[in-house]
Amino acid sequence: MSLKTILLLIPMLPLAAAVIAGLLRKQVGRAGSHWFAILGVAASFFLSAWVLYQQMYEGLGIQNISVYTWMVSDGIRFEIGFLIDHLSVLMMTVVSFVSLMVHIYTIGYMAHDPGYQRFFSYIALFTFSMLMLVMANNFLQLFFGWEAVGLVSYLLIGFWFKRESAIVAGLKAFLVNRVGDFGFLLGIAAVLYCFGSLDYATVFAQSPEIAGKTVSIIPGMEWQWITVICICLFIGAMGKSAQAPLHVWLPDSMEGPTPISALIHAATMVTAGIFMVARMSPLFELSDAALSFVMLIGLVTAVTMGLVGIVQNDIKRVIAYSTLSQLGYMTVALGVSAYSAAIFHLMTHAFFKALLFLAAGSVIIALHHQQDMRYMGGLRRHMPATWITAWVGTLALIGFPFMSGFYSKDAIIEAVAESSRFGADIAYWGVLLGVLITSFYSFRLLYLTFHGQPRYTVDVGAGEHPPDGIVQHAPHESPLVVTVPLILLAIPSIVIGYFTIGPVLFGGWLSDSITVLPQNDVVAAVGHHFHGAQAMAMHAIQTAPFWLMIGGFVLATVIYRLRPAIADLLQQKMPGLHRLLENKYYIDELYQRIFVSRIVSMGNVLWKKADAGVIDGWMVNGSARLVDNIAQKVRVWQSGFLFHYAFAMIVGLIGILAIWVMLK
Repeated sequence: MSLKTILLLIPMLPLAAAVIAGLLRKQVGRAGSHWFAILGVAASFFLSAWVLYQQMYEGLGIQNISVYTWMVSDGIRFEIGFLIDHLSVLMMTVVSFVSLMVHIYTIGYMAHDPGYQRFFSYIALFTFSMLMLVMANNFLQLFFGWEAVGLVSYLLIGFWFKRESAIVAGLKAFLVNRVGDFGFLLGIAAVLYCFGSLDYATVFAQSPEIAGKTVSIIPGMEWQWITVICICLFIGAMGKSAQAPLHVWLPDSMEGPTPISALIHAATMVTAGIFMVARMSPLFELSDAALSFVMLIGLVTAVTMGLVGIVQNDIKRVIAYSTLSQLGYMTVALGVSAYSAAIFHLMTHAFFKALLFLAAGSVIIALHHQQDMRYMGGLRRHMPATWITAWVGTLALIGFPFMSGFYSKDAIIEAVAESSRFGADIAYWGVLLGVLITSFYSFRLLYLTFHGQPRYTVDVGAGEHPPDGIVQHAPHESPLVVTVPLILLAIPSIVIGYFTIGPVLFGGWLSDSITVLPQNDVVAAVGHHFHGAQAMAMHAIQTAPFWLMIGGFVLATVIYRLRPAIADLLQQKMPGLHRLLENKYYIDELYQRIFVSRIVSMGNVLWKKADAGVIDGWMVNGSARLVDNIAQKVRVWQSGFLFHYAFAMIVGLIGILAIWVMLK
């Protein structure tokens, strides 16, 4: 089997599984749907792992393969093709592995859902879309994958379409992403205008030639073309990777089933923007202004979203705001030209964040779909496997030494410290503060969920939809189909950082994919102090991030384990701050007032005046009334008397002759 065939199979197998599970669901049944989907994604993962092995140990170089040419217009080729280098093959492997774990987990989580087969079709299609995105060798295919993951995420977030909140959340995600995608499309259009090509290799090779070219967007103000392109492309990343102020869709996406929360927020959709900026590093490196913009947006997201996570009570929303904060860390890394550190954190984050989401789903199953942590507690005795794996995911998230998240997060913090870019000083203190915040809300989640006394009541006769705090049966550990993916995700959450930090960050493993100018190479500066993964972890006790992490742990332990009354006291003492965080800085309300309400008002006016008034009133109904009025007047001529018709013929003939004489 040729390499080209293998590369084609990697995205096509999940697509075929999606078609079978969706269109042939009656023929294959429920079991057939999940088997086709799981086997398709599993085959995709193993083929991706084989390509990774070939690149790591067999000397497989960069593969830039054109599959077919869709069309040629004015000399511009629109192609479908694959670019296989260390960056894309890493993403392919991570995406397919996390997706495989989510597929297996879904068997248990969605076991009694009537849309079981439809869900498997959607998540397999989601995997296909993401693989097409990360394997693309041109902007056309990148945009196809970009829009496809957005479309399927809309279907998945609103999967439970009988719930109004799910419908609204799906629509919100779709519309907010359209705002970012408009900027993304403008960026691609600018690339086509400046370079006359959509092929990555051609664009990157020619990028230094336009570094000094300018355009006057606002009369009297000259902008560098490269800055305009990079900022427009990053606006797309702001929407897809949920960076402030386009972050508002992601917490609401928790309305979808938990497996898709893990899939969207771990290794797939929300990381597409991070991957895209890293892929476009040859362009971003030519614009310090664009990189400073990227860094400051990431800083705002990392700090502000982490603070909101502190006051959330929905277990999935806490993890969602954690995702926002961690994406902010990755974006800050991109902004200081630490692209490899951002991708490294993307990889480690994919495992432990998927683990945390799936562990939360296991808890939700045990408590009959209860998601409010105020009605949990004491679950460690009933769910030991879920409890232990949740602790593993939490330790990785907070950056505990030797855990995967420790290596990637500390690498980002050190890279920011080495940067001299405008705003880097503020960013450094911001990412340090983020360590304290992350540790605090992470242990708060653990304590409220698994420790202390149970805050729920078991009532076997509570009915199908019991009130909050009431469960129909005593909680117990989830079945193996749920816990096995947790264990398989916990393993890389522990070890992947230790074994890969050397080659990925300081061994030049991503040098074939990422371009960094010598004066911007902060990762190389950090590498001068790197003496191995073990030494880095042992040295952690002397660093500020470690003690800030310990500080967050101590605060959470005191407030939520030793003195629970302190939490209520703090809320009473600082009601304004609590309301501000609880209402997410009132950004949704601001958007509602500025944009949504005005657009709805405009729509009502257009509906009443243009649609009902002009189109229906004048053009459709008006034309019918005109015909009716004319018919009412003309019908009197149809008397049925022969002499009336003869008289009309004579008058008409005289009229025609008169006109003919006048024209002569």
